[in-house]
Amino acid sequence: MARKKKTDFKKYIKGFWFLILSGILAIFLLFFLTSLGDLPTFEELENPQTNLATEVISSDGVTIGKYATENRTPIHYNELPQNLIDALIATEDERFYEHSGIDFRGTLRAVVKMGSGGGASTITQQLAKNLFTKRPSSNIFKRLLQKAKEWIVAVKLERQYTKKEIIAMYLNKQGFLFNASGIRSASRIYFGKEAKELDVQEAAILVAMLKNPRQYNPHREISKKKSFSRRNVVFAQMAKNGFITSQEKDSLQKLPLKINFTPESHSDGYATYFRSYLQKQLRTWVRKNPKANGEQYNIFKDGLKIHVTLDSRIQRYAEEAVKEHMANLQSHFFKEQKSNKTAPFYDIKDSTVNVILQRAKRNTDRYRRMKKAGKTAKEIDTSFKKKTAMRVFSWKGDLDTVMSPMDSIRYYKYFLRSGLLSIEPQTGHVKAWVGGINNKYFKYDAVQQQKRQVGSTFKPFVYATAINQLKMSPCDSFPNVHYTIPKGKYGIPEEWRPDNSGDRYGGMLTLKAGLAGSVNTMSARLIDMVKPVNVVRLAKLAGIETRIRANPSIALGAVELSLMEMVSAYSTFANKGLRVSPMILTRIEDKNGTILEQFTPETKEVLSEESSYVILDLLKGVTESGSGQRLRNPYTALPDVVTGFPYKFENPIAGKTGTTQNQSDGWFMGIVPNLATGVWTGGEDRSTHFEGIGKGQGATMSLPSWALFMKKCYADPTLNISQEDFEKPEKLSIKINCGDQEDEDEDGDELEGEKVPKKVVIKEDIDF
Repeated sequence: MARKKKTDFKKYIKGFWFLILSGILAIFLLFFLTSLGDLPTFEELENPQTNLATEVISSDGVTIGKYATENRTPIHYNELPQNLIDALIATEDERFYEHSGIDFRGTLRAVVKMGSGGGASTITQQLAKNLFTKRPSSNIFKRLLQKAKEWIVAVKLERQYTKKEIIAMYLNKQGFLFNASGIRSASRIYFGKEAKELDVQEAAILVAMLKNPRQYNPHREISKKKSFSRRNVVFAQMAKNGFITSQEKDSLQKLPLKINFTPESHSDGYATYFRSYLQKQLRTWVRKNPKANGEQYNIFKDGLKIHVTLDSRIQRYAEEAVKEHMANLQSHFFKEQKSNKTAPFYDIKDSTVNVILQRAKRNTDRYRRMKKAGKTAKEIDTSFKKKTAMRVFSWKGDLDTVMSPMDSIRYYKYFLRSGLLSIEPQTGHVKAWVGGINNKYFKYDAVQQQKRQVGSTFKPFVYATAINQLKMSPCDSFPNVHYTIPKGKYGIPEEWRPDNSGDRYGGMLTLKAGLAGSVNTMSARLIDMVKPVNVVRLAKLAGIETRIRANPSIALGAVELSLMEMVSAYSTFANKGLRVSPMILTRIEDKNGTILEQFTPETKEVLSEESSYVILDLLKGVTESGSGQRLRNPYTALPDVVTGFPYKFENPIAGKTGTTQNQSDGWFMGIVPNLATGVWTGGEDRSTHFEGIGKGQGATMSLPSWALFMKKCYADPTLNISQEDFEKPEKLSIKINCGDQEDEDEDGDELEGEKVPKKVVIKEDIDF
């Protein structure tokens, strides 16, 4: 019988130890080679370099915008909801709280299964990779070195930070596409809320994206099914790890995928025009306020906190009001243009229309690019006439259409533009800034950048000068007849004799009736009494910075000013004659919350408290019986020509409408004790306007936006917008009560004056 061959166990034992020692040696060699490379220093671990978005924070603590190369705003662990943390741990690193950076059990499983059972990277390793690995190498040897480096860094991170800090750092560093860098931006962009408000479904969607934000993105049509499936994997992992029950998992997995996609770009969100202006101001600030080491702050990377005066609620109501009214007004304008041969222009020849369109063409980015590229005039012209697919603005949403660039230029000329600005008179704080109807398509800012003729809204400065300088009373009366200023006086080349709207003359009018009816003859008389130079001086003191020529025609608003100037100046009336310069910034902080600068407004006296109160009383007359009376109740108000209903305000409102020649500009300035608001509406070109005064006057074009805005503000009691009357001075020496019966002064003596109607109803308000 053959002898059985003896197994040589020594050979296998030697082989086993050879493999073990070779593996250990390979690991030591790998780590040795890794140590020769660039590992992060202690300082880099302590302060990893991450681009941080600068936040614009409203007065009520809401982030209304950001400036960023990466839209990243880090948040702390205590700002994360528990369901998000649970979903993250369950899906990405089940033994996160057990390991010290490297999960050896998971690593061994990955090696044995050759990666088929999933990777072995812990949350800490992924954080190390995100922080210090610029790009994973495609070379297997170099990638092994990177992996070893990530292990070393992961261990160091675990020693340096707590588990909670690592979770927060990890989520803050992740990218989620669509300008969403970090968990806070992702929460705001995909769900329109802060991270701490995420529910378990929303948390699962975001955790699902961590594996591959493009492949599992809930907003991309092509990846919605994968996003849904991956989200359900997250629910399954949460159930497996005991964070939710099996019943909860089954219920959650049946829910449809739901997001509230709210993009955050310079043209999206609220206060877009304001943010554009603020950015320019910040660029100036960083040049004048360097860091301690002499470097300039980078508003796109340094994570500054910009605290502004805007109130997010008031801003939202302002934008909603302008949108509601302008969409409605535009529909009326479109209907009117169907019968206009030179639409959307009036009173100009075809040759002038061509000049307008060609000028607009030369202002386009397309023209500038082609010109810079050396294209000939013929090539440029051909390009502008070629029809192409494009997306254009409409009040019903963006439209995909086919038209030539030249057609699109004319198309956009049809749209009426509008701006709204609201200031708190006592502080100068700008509370709402609506620079246009859509920042994506209409970049020009109607608040600060644009200047247009102001019409009758300038008249209160004439009246204010007369009251402050001559102590005139609203009850003082003058004949309603033509008033002529002769040639040569004040340097005018020919005599000046303005007409009243509708050629209405006769009888006697008080100052109050004159301003309420925007009577031109009254304004002409007053500016001659006080001299134009004094009106200009008062306007300048009140906040008008534009150079104004001191001639009589300014009494009718023949001057181009910005909405910012007008609202700022009107605020002086509401602040008892004290001018507080407009203010948009309250303080700037660095990323750690250290205050870099605090801001205070400038204040100076312009008018006496008495004169300011008298002007406000005159302006209240405009909304009680003048061109702004449609703000009132249905028994005394004119229904709005466009909306068809009155607004039923019952509280005291000081206001003034303004309409320039040919209805090119429509204004409304409205003041309550703690909020002064102005609205301008008109076409981009002065020849773009309504044909008739009914729809083209300021009371129709701009007053409704103000009314809708204030209705929304009053409906929100948290804002505390005043509905009270303006505070009356303790000693008022100027008579303001101008009823049918002659008044008596405080001593009982009768005050002389002409009897005038209680109301002078003027339907139209226009300056020629």
